[in-house]
Amino acid sequence: MAALTTTTPRTAAPGVLGHRAARKLAVLAVLAAVLVPLAHLRWAGGTWPEALTVDLSGPLGAAGDWIIDNRDSHPLFLYFFGHVSNAVVVSVRAVYLTLLAAGWAGVTAAAALIAWRAADPRLAAGTTAAFLVCGLLGMWVPTMQTLALMVVAVLASVVVGALLGLAAGLSDRMDRALRPVLDTMQVLPAFAYLLPVVLVFGIGVPAAVLATVIYAAPPMARLTALGLRGADKEVLEAVDSLGATARQRLLTARVPLARKELLLGVNQTIMMALSMAVIASVIGAGGLGDRVYQALASVDVGAALAAGIPIVLLAVVLDRVTGAAGGSLGQEKRGPRLWLYAAGAAAATAAVALAARLTGRPEWPTGWTVDIAGPVNRAVDWMTAHLYSGVPYIGGTADWAGSFTTWVLDPIRSGLLWLPWWAVLLAVAAAAWLIGTWRTALTAVLAMAATGVLGVWKPSLDTLSQVLAAVAVTLALGFAIGIAAARSDRFERLLRPVLDVFQTMPQFVYLIPVVALFGVGRAPAVAAAVVYALPAVVRITAQGLRQVDPAALESARSLGATSAQQLRQVQLPLARPALLLAVNQGVVLVLAVVIIGGLVGGGALGYDVVFGLARGDLTTGLVAGAAIVCLGLMLDRVTQPTRRRTGKGAGHGAS
Repeated sequence: MAALTTTTPRTAAPGVLGHRAARKLAVLAVLAAVLVPLAHLRWAGGTWPEALTVDLSGPLGAAGDWIIDNRDSHPLFLYFFGHVSNAVVVSVRAVYLTLLAAGWAGVTAAAALIAWRAADPRLAAGTTAAFLVCGLLGMWVPTMQTLALMVVAVLASVVVGALLGLAAGLSDRMDRALRPVLDTMQVLPAFAYLLPVVLVFGIGVPAAVLATVIYAAPPMARLTALGLRGADKEVLEAVDSLGATARQRLLTARVPLARKELLLGVNQTIMMALSMAVIASVIGAGGLGDRVYQALASVDVGAALAAGIPIVLLAVVLDRVTGAAGGSLGQEKRGPRLWLYAAGAAAATAAVALAARLTGRPEWPTGWTVDIAGPVNRAVDWMTAHLYSGVPYIGGTADWAGSFTTWVLDPIRSGLLWLPWWAVLLAVAAAAWLIGTWRTALTAVLAMAATGVLGVWKPSLDTLSQVLAAVAVTLALGFAIGIAAARSDRFERLLRPVLDVFQTMPQFVYLIPVVALFGVGRAPAVAAAVVYALPAVVRITAQGLRQVDPAALESARSLGATSAQQLRQVQLPLARPALLLAVNQGVVLVLAVVIIGGLVGGGALGYDVVFGLARGDLTTGLVAGAAIVCLGLMLDRVTQPTRRRTGKGAGHGAS
């Protein structure tokens, strides 16, 4: 017995530290015990030390001045950026003039015929109705401006993304080099792309198109590489046995086998390009986004909604048409060949456009417009008078926003600002290391520390407080709705069209209803972020729960487990990877809209970016943009589990 009592304490400690998470926390505690006292002696105080801050106003101001002074004389601008800018302007203008020449009737007919070819008459009718609604709302010309910019941006994004994906799909070295770049670009909020291109190209269409290409090309590159690498090995071996060259193998085997991934990449590129083209109105893109931006700046909800509806309709139409085109691949369709159909569609479009021009109505008639701004603004005024506050028992929307700010946002922000800077870094390191590796933790800590080095520690924590609050609400609602959708086929069918519409809406549009309901401030920005991120969390959660092994559920039922016990003890543990992915996607999407919330009073880093763009203060805007990049990288690393190599113990770590 004496021997047992002496050996038990020695075996108990390794048992606790034998768990991977406990070992990581123990190592982190030892490092903190050594480093924190040294940091406190060197830099006393809770906030980020001034000694560790780098003032970039001088270098950035000098760089900005140099670019502005040499934009019209330096060879780099004259013979490279200048030609790129001119090519973009000429291309967008050519497409825009073509759309105007076709007229509203020709454009609508062409869109309907494309939708008919891609899917069926019902989608063609819906496409026709969508374009007609754009005209009825008096937004035909802005819609054509946005569509012209979209055409050029999408073509450039698809070409750039396909070339990068081709290189990554055919070369392991290029794939390893591009993967971290694409990962980083995927988590960056859209606002982070605006300032660098403005610095080089100035305010206007070229900057908007280039920012859109940078934002929309990564999904095309990633899906192209995925499709090429996932080609059937047996087919490739058969082609090799026939003596095909590398080029023939690519064109006759790899690319045809990757058609579905390529069209999915085009679909994702189109949706991201539309989202960015709308946001790029802040830097002079014009079109529908500019109408929304100007209306939000003056809190004119009616005008914002009149421009927002065409954006949503355009997004839904583009998503459905490209999705239908991808789904029809490999299925034989009766009817004329593609080139005959294209020729017939072109002839029909020309005939319709000519008929409209001969009748004297090539442009959308002004008498065919419906003004919804007035009624919407009157409805908003009524809501302000009756629903904002004073509603018996439940209060009002403004009261809810104020209470959320007072009881949730303010305490979280105060708590983060109260924590010493080293405590924040320790929390980031612990969260990232527990879910990933020491490299993940180091990247997250360096990214968070960079916000302090840039001198925007407090605004970064303010933005982080909004992200944390929005993520908490998003996950609570998303997991609940996702579980309900996974457990009820009827509820899932009812929910699917709602999620489809919400997932296709550009980020900018979400600001309109929250401003109408809650006014301006941090709470509306959080509400918009929740609505934007919720569909992705719901979909991933429901899909993860539905893909749980049926044998495991059947085994639990045979043991007499209740429905709640099956969910808690079987489905949720087995769906853990999907739930972690839902958390990661929720965080990334929330950050994107919280930043845009600077347009409606969200403050913090988003306000700094908007202020820098509006006032031409590139130093403030660029520093805030860099801090947004760092914050996005940190949040992605903290919520993205690292896949470990297979081997002893790897399965347990990944489960």
